[in-house]
Amino acid sequence: MSKRIDRVNQLIKQTLSNLLLRELDFKKDILITLTRVKTASDLSKARVFISVMPEEKIELVMRSLNRNIYRLQQKMNKKLVMKRVPKIIFEQETKTAKADRIEKLLDELKNKEKTDSIQNEE
Repeated sequence: MSKRIDRVNQLIKQTLSNLLLRELDFKKDILITLTRVKTASDLSKARVFISVMPEEKIELVMRSLNRNIYRLQQKMNKKLVMKRVPKIIFEQETKTAKADRIEKLLDELKNKEKTDSIQNEE
């Protein structure tokens, strides 16, 4: 990935994070994280990956983001000083969900090993 695309990704992530804080009103018990941005090399689109806690609220958050995407895109177009501002596309982050699942499985394995070793000692 080129340095230019890296800078664009960082700029979009930072600008969009600020916009989400100011423009959209989510409940206090919902934590939304922009985990990463992947911009096409021709700057036509930018995939913004979202992580939500608690995970049960992901559908609600994605609906809200997609409902407000036009307004967010307009604000991004005004804020970013670029010849071509990429079209924003929101996607659910799957890497963090997979990592969480793997971590839970490892914890379960550790607990099982502990109980097995305790039973073997008796």
